[in-house]
Amino acid sequence: MQVILMEKVANLGDLGAVVRVKDGYARNFLIPQRMARRATADAIAEFEARRAELEKAAAAKLAAAQAQADKMSGQTVKISQKAGVDGRLFGSVTNHDIAEALVKLGFTVDKAQVRMPQGPLKTTGDHPLTVALHTDVAVEINVAVVGEQA
Repeated sequence: MQVILMEKVANLGDLGAVVRVKDGYARNFLIPQRMARRATADAIAEFEARRAELEKAAAAKLAAAQAQADKMSGQTVKISQKAGVDGRLFGSVTNHDIAEALVKLGFTVDKAQVRMPQGPLKTTGDHPLTVALHTDVAVEINVAVVGEQA
């Protein structure tokens, strides 16, 4: 299916690009999230008429993400979990826990924005992680997992 992108999508294209994607990806993800529209002649004409305002909105989102990244850069998030004497956690620290801690610090972060390539944290100590605030803006934070004795 050919779609026209209404915003920049990672590994797919920029605003206004007409790309071919699998039908299910377009129907189940891109179109419901308002990231794309079916590329018909009418939709392309309407997009060209609204191109300036969409680019302005995209630039505003990028500027807001960069401003938040400047504040968040180098932050240390402290999370306490029950742990054994050897430093292994009884549970794990997930991206949901980290996003919740960042919200308590005053940042607007969704759990899907927290990147954990090695999976949930299962040991105490400091762990560097990446938070992707925008497709072009990623910031490094440090998560300090503190063990509380059970």
